[in-house]
Amino acid sequence: MSNLNETIHHELALSLVPKIGPAIFRGILAYAGDAKNFLKIPKGKAEKIPRISKQIISIRNEFESKLKIADDIINDCLKKGIQVATFSSESFPERLKNIEDFPLVLFVKGNADLNPSRAIGIVGTRNCTEYGRSVTRKVIEDLIPYKPTIISGLAYGIDIEAHRAALQFDLPTIGVLGSSVDSVYPSVHKNTAKEMLENGGLISEYLPGSQMHPSNFPQRNRIIAGLSDALVVVEAAIKGGALITAEIAYGYNKEVFAIPGNLQSPLSEGCNNLISKMKASIYTGVKNIEEALSWSKENPQESKFTKEKSWINFPKEEQDILKLIKDKGEIEIDQLAMLTNLSNTSLSSKLLNLEFEGLIKSKPGKRYALVF
Repeated sequence: MSNLNETIHHELALSLVPKIGPAIFRGILAYAGDAKNFLKIPKGKAEKIPRISKQIISIRNEFESKLKIADDIINDCLKKGIQVATFSSESFPERLKNIEDFPLVLFVKGNADLNPSRAIGIVGTRNCTEYGRSVTRKVIEDLIPYKPTIISGLAYGIDIEAHRAALQFDLPTIGVLGSSVDSVYPSVHKNTAKEMLENGGLISEYLPGSQMHPSNFPQRNRIIAGLSDALVVVEAAIKGGALITAEIAYGYNKEVFAIPGNLQSPLSEGCNNLISKMKASIYTGVKNIEEALSWSKENPQESKFTKEKSWINFPKEEQDILKLIKDKGEIEIDQLAMLTNLSNTSLSSKLLNLEFEGLIKSKPGKRYALVF
């Protein structure tokens, strides 16, 4: 088994342990180096991992017991043409590593690039009007010169209109499902989903073959928000999934836009409310996105997300720091000091410089993350 396959195998097994959530998962990788090594590090070191210090033996035992199950899942996915992306695999979305409640694993169908240089989320009500459909197509048509990937949820209404418009205008499009990728919901969208596999694809954090649950849908909204550089809410009532996604995106410090609508239409209340509460900017045209994200038509591969290319201009020690933060998603300063062998004074100086350059940000608990 290659190192990459071993990483996916062990991280998938770790994700199956009920007590393991994003924070603990990060802690294990930070202290152990990787999931496999979590089974090998001394008990004293393992007990320093936050939140699980008193449960190390039971968690390790359960983790080990999940390895065979993870192997079976991977083999089943291979038969079904499903890819498995875990936190440390190359295909896992870098954008999701920067959110606190990231999914531990993603199952992927199609040829989707989960790390596109540009990504726009389009969401809205399931019960959209013809105006909403028309505006959705217009927004996506205007985005053609910028070549973004279009992210949505394959639901009725605005979501499916966004995917179909992206296909029509030859833009990659990714559907984030509240069901497993081998069981498309709603089933009437299966044909569109099949088309999307040729230029984009489907992703889900739910195991293939698993039963769908209504609570899955609010959960998947955070992935739509996390994958998007900016989110456009086309048409939305005062309550619903689109508003949940917008609130999450706002909390992630994403650019959120809402299309203002008729004051007498219930399906415009959500958009108008987002604007009035200053949780979304008014969308009047594609220039709003271009200006907010500093995009240009001339070089559609260039974006805030491609800052990593400029790392080569920094001293090697600072490049190493950036790579470690990228690999871990978030990392504590003590862990950085241990992995870089830098003194506290030298490390603090380099971290401060990288903050001034706008490449990293400090977070509570003396943790650092990339700025993307």
